[in-house]
Amino acid sequence: MATMTRRATAALACAMALGTLAYTGSASAQAWPTRTVKIVVPYAPGGTNDIVARLLAQRLGDRLGQPFIVENKPGASGNLGAEQVARAPADGYTLLLVTMGHSIAPSLYKGMRYDIRSDLAPVAELTAGPTLVMVNPALGVNSLADLVALAKSKPGALNFSSAGNGSSTHLATEYLSAQTGIKMTHIPFGGSAPAMADVMAGNTQVVMDLMFSAMPQVKGGKLKAIAQTGLKRSPAMPDLPTVAESGVPGFDVVVWNGLMAPAGTPKEVISRLNQELKRELDAPELKERLLAQGFEPAWSTPEAFGQKIAADIARWSKVVQVSGAKVE
Repeated sequence: MATMTRRATAALACAMALGTLAYTGSASAQAWPTRTVKIVVPYAPGGTNDIVARLLAQRLGDRLGQPFIVENKPGASGNLGAEQVARAPADGYTLLLVTMGHSIAPSLYKGMRYDIRSDLAPVAELTAGPTLVMVNPALGVNSLADLVALAKSKPGALNFSSAGNGSSTHLATEYLSAQTGIKMTHIPFGGSAPAMADVMAGNTQVVMDLMFSAMPQVKGGKLKAIAQTGLKRSPAMPDLPTVAESGVPGFDVVVWNGLMAPAGTPKEVISRLNQELKRELDAPELKERLLAQGFEPAWSTPEAFGQKIAADIARWSKVVQVSGAKVE
């Protein structure tokens, strides 16, 4: 009987301990945040990713009752800020805005001091949007089929500009070239603006860039958009066909961003933040603001976002290898 009593007491103590842990975890998630939360944007202020981060920071702060601030930490194509967050305390008070570029980086940069797959934890995808395939209006190209035919008739004669070696616009164009069987010569620049300006000047003929950045030039007649790279047409430009509709079935390249936290951040905190982000991204007024910039809300679970990152790392690794892209 004494043995049975001791066993029962031990079992009860164990159950109480587990219950206390569960309660503590739940309470921790409910209490978070109790102070300022920092979102590190590893790019300069004013870009699309910075705008998205600031829109969400304002709304999350209003809803959760604590300030959400954005800290811009540009450098090393987004890797400087990512490394900083990877080394931050895993307590839910330091977050990182990541982009498609972070899934390209492992294939391009040697000796990186963080690993996006093990040092950071996915929270949620935030937004996604296509790039535009654009040409100089004087080129006489009115569709993707026209561009492919022209490029095939003059292998390597057409030049395409990009925001830089290994940039998302560089590799997206290399991916398009591989899928259509064409060869163009890459001319890298130090950003999207000079890359588009060179095509407008007629020095290069083709450029791909974010819809947000490119729409003013297209609407002004300085660049001619011939396709968008998402699998479906963007509501921001519903009359512009997709690459998939233009003869490359299944082609789908969207530029995305999302939030990650240092690995080891409590799952309860990540789950709560994920659900708060879903609530904000579902808000009609925020959707409208994002769509006006060529982006759509793209909320996902942490698990789905992690799978997306892994799939993109694998895809861009192959593109980097085939294209021979290098960073200096």
